[in-house]
Amino acid sequence: MAARAGVGLKARHYRTILRDEPDIGWFEVHPENYMGAGGPPHRYLTAIRERYPLSLHGVGLSIGGDRPLDKEHLRRLKALVDRYEPGLFSEHLAWSTHDEGYLNDLLPLPYTEETLVRVAGHVDEVQSAVGRQMLLENPSTYVRFAESDLSEVDFIAELAARTGCGLLLDVNNVHVQATNHGFDAAGYIDAFPVEHVGEIHLAGHARETDDLGQPLLIDAHDREVDRIVWDLYARVIRRAGPLPTLIEWDANVPEWPVLFSEAMLAEDVMRAETAPMVSGAAEREPGVLAG
Repeated sequence: MAARAGVGLKARHYRTILRDEPDIGWFEVHPENYMGAGGPPHRYLTAIRERYPLSLHGVGLSIGGDRPLDKEHLRRLKALVDRYEPGLFSEHLAWSTHDEGYLNDLLPLPYTEETLVRVAGHVDEVQSAVGRQMLLENPSTYVRFAESDLSEVDFIAELAARTGCGLLLDVNNVHVQATNHGFDAAGYIDAFPVEHVGEIHLAGHARETDDLGQPLLIDAHDREVDRIVWDLYARVIRRAGPLPTLIEWDANVPEWPVLFSEAMLAEDVMRAETAPMVSGAAEREPGVLAG
């Protein structure tokens, strides 16, 4: 997957994309929306896949759950991967199932050795079933477990080391958590194992207040990316270099030009933050780049 900006593919934009073929790096979809056998969603997705790279970003595996993974879900996921050959495949570090029910949220985990062993086993199972590496996304949370004995960054780094999975760094999630839990977002970014990052997510968030009058951010995906998140994103690119970057906008989805403009802002940041690196390399090894 090229180190360019992409956007989440929405049904309302299918025809515009196929008609205009905009110069955008790639599109991302939730595989759960395409697990039916056929119909218009697959017809449009097939046509778009013929023109653009694709990423699958799952929301239903419940990687962090304490129940066995759903084998039928894995089978259908494998079929989609085989059918569309995505450049990237990712899931969330969260859980969303209990017994036979599915919860309408992605819930946090306690960061303990017991949890680490369980999640690593689930990651291994998914990667074996799908036959490829999975990227795992850092969560946005509103509560934390008191029994955690590892930091989130250490937990994620150890998970990547044990399983060989890649990471999806959601920069908006970092800012949301930092505000909600009172830690330094820049410090989190600086400690994050960017050598394992294969994709970045950017999104908008809603600002509310809790019962004590303190700010509470909600990972709403319903508006433009906040200025603070853009600044954190630039900090990531300075550390890691350009990476495939997604604009997530899942509610109050705007017209195509607005979404496309957000993606182009991400490409602007990648170019701006990479230019000093290229300039420095040119000064050190002018013959390499000049030739």
